[in-house]
Amino acid sequence: MRRDFLKGAAATFAAVTMLANGGAVFAETAAEFYKDAKIKWIVPYKPGGGYDEYSRMIAPYLEKYTGASVEIENMPGAGGMKGANEIFNSPPDGLTIGIINGSAMVTNQLSEIEGASYKIADYNYLGRMVADLRVLVVGTNSPYKTFDDLLKSESDVVVGATGLGGSTYVDAVITGPAFGIKQKVVHGFDNSGDVRQAMLRGDVTAMWGSLGSAVQGVADGDHVIVAQSDVERSPLLPDVPSVFEYVDALPNAGEIKPVLEAWDALNAVGRPVAAPPGIPADRLAFLRDAFSKAISDPEFVGAMTKAERELSFVDGERMGKIATSATNMTPEVKKLIVAAVRGEI
Repeated sequence: MRRDFLKGAAATFAAVTMLANGGAVFAETAAEFYKDAKIKWIVPYKPGGGYDEYSRMIAPYLEKYTGASVEIENMPGAGGMKGANEIFNSPPDGLTIGIINGSAMVTNQLSEIEGASYKIADYNYLGRMVADLRVLVVGTNSPYKTFDDLLKSESDVVVGATGLGGSTYVDAVITGPAFGIKQKVVHGFDNSGDVRQAMLRGDVTAMWGSLGSAVQGVADGDHVIVAQSDVERSPLLPDVPSVFEYVDALPNAGEIKPVLEAWDALNAVGRPVAAPPGIPADRLAFLRDAFSKAISDPEFVGAMTKAERELSFVDGERMGKIATSATNMTPEVKKLIVAAVRGEI
């Protein structure tokens, strides 16, 4: 309240000064606006999780490059949707931002989940901290060693998944039929760790999951990554084929490719940092620049490496395009994606 009053007084003084100086006035720059300001950063989950850790680790660096103080506010509820709504509906003054579970918020919007009062493409994005690169793993004791082996299998490939509509389930029911894999999806595991244990026992042949969750099993020699979700191979997995490398050989490639592109875009949304619509252009540009500098700061990168936290930054402009592509799909593709999310496939 006091800050608003002071700003109003400053504006009045500026107007008087303008008249006293023959009409000349100097508008407040974005850098001046943020100096000593207070930015509220919303985390849509409880303290202690990955979203909270990413937020608290980058906050000092965002302070460094904005000149403002960054206050973290945890706002759990509705699977991350409460915080996402709060960010979207905050005043467009550039003083409220936050991290969101982009992929989940996209599926909520596509499925028309009650309570979603945001539009994922209408946020102003500062950038993305990390994406959820999806990978397909098989057990080292499996008869399947490559993605080609799975494609050629004449017997059922048993693919493990967590609950209906979860990411591991959606991955399986979208990619398997797309490539004509003869598969049986077994779902209902409490978590991805339980699926991996089932692979070790030989009860499950393969599973989809995030790269981050697959790394340990690969390092332990229990699992092998045979495919990845990016349109182009990730620099992290240069020797692992992308599923998109197999699309053109499909007899119905024209129908399948839009489905896989929508699936990939859903994953690529990842964990972006967002602000509400309507922020003045100069403040948005300033925040985007500060965020880019913060996430690229060598000290921050080193701290994230030490904490074993991945980073896959994209800038705010590109993030906006990713968000738009994740929701801009044909009715046929949307119907299929929504059916997968609802566990109806």
